[in-house]
Amino acid sequence: MSGEWPLWEIFIRGQHGLNHRHVGSLHAPDAEMAVKHARDVYTRRNEGVSIWVVPSAAITASSPSEKGPLFEPSNSKVYRHPTFFDIPEDVGKM
Repeated sequence: MSGEWPLWEIFIRGQHGLNHRHVGSLHAPDAEMAVKHARDVYTRRNEGVSIWVVPSAAITASSPSEKGPLFEPSNSKVYRHPTFFDIPEDVGKM
């Protein structure tokens, strides 16, 4: 077994942002230390309000070469497009 700490993917939600966004990766022995290291490395100027850390090994991603077979079936389901729905003004930003 390698003596290297596990790799963690870091997601930060900015003060004015609605979503967390991936900002980078780092090595840490556990999730608690990964959050502390992420705070030190990725939020030096108080730009974050929330940090997510995810073990890199837990992430499964599609391959860009599978784009066609993976996404094409949704093109035939036009009812999924937001043009079919009226959003009330009091809902605000979606």
